[in-house]
Amino acid sequence: MTAAGEGEREHGDDEQSVERMFDCQEVPPWTQQLTLRSLAVSAILGFFLSFIVMKLNLTAGIIPSLNVSAGLLGFFMVKTWTTLLEKTGLLNQPFTRQENTVIQTCVVACSGIAFSGGFGSYILGMSKKVADQFGEADTGVNMKEPSLGWLICFLLAVSFVGLFSVVPLRRIMIIAYKLTYPSGTATAHLINSFHTPQGALLARKQVSLLFKTFGASFIWAMFQWFYTASDGCGFVSFPTFGLQAYENRFYFDFSATYVGVGMICPYIINISLFLGSIISWGILWPYIRSKQGVWYDASLPESSLHGINGYKVFISIAMILGDGLFHFLVVFFRSSYDMYNKRQRKDAATPFADAAALVGPCLSFDDRRRSNVFLKDQIPTTVAIAGYVLFAVISVIAVPFIFPQLKFYHIIVAYIIAPVLAFCNSYGCGLTDWSLASSYGKLAIFIFGAWIGMNNGGVLAGLASCGVMMSIVSTASDLMQDLKTGYLTLSSPRSMFVSQVIGTAMGCVIAPSVFWIFYSAFDLGSETSGYPAPYAKVYRGIAILGVEGLSALPKYCLNFCAVFFFVSFAINGLKEVAKYKNWKIYNYIPSAMGMAIPFYLGSYFTIDMCVGSLILYLWERADKRHATVFAPAVASGLICGDGIWSLPASLLSLAKVQPPICMKFLSRADNDKVDAFLSG
Repeated sequence: MTAAGEGEREHGDDEQSVERMFDCQEVPPWTQQLTLRSLAVSAILGFFLSFIVMKLNLTAGIIPSLNVSAGLLGFFMVKTWTTLLEKTGLLNQPFTRQENTVIQTCVVACSGIAFSGGFGSYILGMSKKVADQFGEADTGVNMKEPSLGWLICFLLAVSFVGLFSVVPLRRIMIIAYKLTYPSGTATAHLINSFHTPQGALLARKQVSLLFKTFGASFIWAMFQWFYTASDGCGFVSFPTFGLQAYENRFYFDFSATYVGVGMICPYIINISLFLGSIISWGILWPYIRSKQGVWYDASLPESSLHGINGYKVFISIAMILGDGLFHFLVVFFRSSYDMYNKRQRKDAATPFADAAALVGPCLSFDDRRRSNVFLKDQIPTTVAIAGYVLFAVISVIAVPFIFPQLKFYHIIVAYIIAPVLAFCNSYGCGLTDWSLASSYGKLAIFIFGAWIGMNNGGVLAGLASCGVMMSIVSTASDLMQDLKTGYLTLSSPRSMFVSQVIGTAMGCVIAPSVFWIFYSAFDLGSETSGYPAPYAKVYRGIAILGVEGLSALPKYCLNFCAVFFFVSFAINGLKEVAKYKNWKIYNYIPSAMGMAIPFYLGSYFTIDMCVGSLILYLWERADKRHATVFAPAVASGLICGDGIWSLPASLLSLAKVQPPICMKFLSRADNDKVDAFLSG
């Protein structure tokens, strides 16, 4: 290439360069990226968002990405504080994008424990209440009631191992293989934009809109509370499409949370949810209910797993397992093929190339600067190995004390295979943005449950081993996502790692405490309480299948499960083929996982989410640019306002303060009977 050509390339790089805008700013050392104010803000936001995640976890189990909310709120809180100090002349350290990245990392690590901790799945699935719904004998060996003490100890024992499992591979995945980690990359671009003059102004507008919708959502949730004096009361029970539709769970329940979630989730996910509702509650369940007394005992209660509830739970499990297995195979083969291609390219840097080859002149200015910073503050491999061994030993000793059904050699086996699974999950997440932590957790349920057996507590041991495995693979992929964010914002890997460790430690205390508030105040796992925790039954059902086989299924349930398992596989297969062939129908093929979720819960939250999609669609038709910029802030405000009302509602419930009014809806005939009874 000529000198003129090189000059043109450099000039072109400058025009497209992000780091040129920050070239005049000195990158602070990693110790200055971790500040007391960043940790204080992280603790506040971590507690705040843990309530949001916990409520979503215990209702429909759909958790949207809250990275945008964490980054935006962290920017707003620290920027407000530093602006005030600057006006008084007391500001000692300016607010940088590196500190913003530390806050986002710490907050997401903390609130992530509220999901990966399994409070709405395997933890609640251990309880007697969920076990009773499966008609199990009350032996106690397969049941364990949640308690704040052992929950905190268990999470502290298992949540840190995954952080050390993939640290030695960070350079390979992020610099050598250049994995995209879409969520981490998007978060980095967001934080970079906040710290430009135009981005700071836009962020203030976004925060202003977020707080307005937050206030409106909070007030609406508080207003609804006054009409919920008992079960079946209030706006959440409004028969929007008539009483017959309401009995089949087709109604709009006025939830700001799921309207907001619907605005964040892709259109096809919301359509898939609604399609699953129609197939299950509109067609399949009415048909199976017509076989009452033929396929199952008519005298069984609605909640019995040997009756119609068994079809709901196990068919849903079949679709979820089919979807999970398909994506596991796809990610595995795609990752293997991608690694093979990278190794075959003669011009590509090898995974173990020296640092000079990874920051050479052939790279753009941005890549050179980012690679230099990323390689500067190394995390010694000996520290990673020592940390993994130390926390593994702690877990091997502590977990059998909490769950005697799991022996020390079970935990050792789990930690021998865990690094391989953590690598697979982290690599696949870098390619596809899919974290398959729940799939690895379900695999652990089957392996360890069958190994230990029903009489020795295999159900409880399977659920506990699910927690061990999920904690490892989930935190590993989360750390790599955050390291990618740090790479793109010039944040030190050391500050990223330490903030992840601190956030995880916060989450191990905050998440169980938040769960305990919900557990003490509400009837979790009950459909009438508003917190049905559907995945608790799903995970318990998987554990029972793992140790009992198929004997627990009602009549013809296995046939339905097989059909829907292969339907789930076929839908995903068609979607992959359409994507590979670039067919136009790709964007219209539903998600099998999305279709499976309402099979148990019903349609009410899917209608809420479709309303959110409709709002976003109309907004985009009116002003697409405005909607793209501000819709995430509006959605986050709706989710946060409604979700944070759970805290005062829980405290009121604990204080035995009941709402004063019950608003119910009756048919005309029932209303005449009530009037006659009251007048008689």
